[in-house]
Amino acid sequence: MTTLRLRPEDPADTGPVRMVLAAAFARPDAAVPGEVALVDELRDGDAWLPELAMVAEYGGEVVGYALLSRVFVRSDDVRAPALALGPVAVAPHRQRVGHGTAAVQAVLDAATELGECLVVVLGDPAYYRRFGFSRADRMGLTSPWSGLGEPWQALALPASASGEGPPPRGEVFFPAPWSRV
Repeated sequence: MTTLRLRPEDPADTGPVRMVLAAAFARPDAAVPGEVALVDELRDGDAWLPELAMVAEYGGEVVGYALLSRVFVRSDDVRAPALALGPVAVAPHRQRVGHGTAAVQAVLDAATELGECLVVVLGDPAYYRRFGFSRADRMGLTSPWSGLGEPWQALALPASASGEGPPPRGEVFFPAPWSRV
């Protein structure tokens, strides 16, 4: 019986991850979807957290991907770290069997273990609600995507053993590669 294996991305996964992203986000108007370039650019920057780039492997093939990268929340003069979820992708031939859900849960669990406190995402509320995401504006978070309403979402992760306080509130700042998607 073949089982799904979830693990952090390693350097040998770069090509397979690009293929999953390209297939999952394929559009007739783009030879290469922007999500492929986004991940490549994030890998080369300060927002990249290698332990929070999760691949889903099935039968030895990378079939899914979920990425958390560093963003910051600024309120007044305080700049607090947070995470952005995305892109999340599953190879078309393995969609709708739980691989994406498993990859997202695995990367959220890894972030919790690392003591992270807040994750934001822009996506389908019906999908992300299963992980506990809700409207980011109700958590006092703004971004360039705030005007989209429900798709702009946030999740406060369980408090770490360090006794961190409530998640930050304010404007979420994304690294430059996000502005090109």
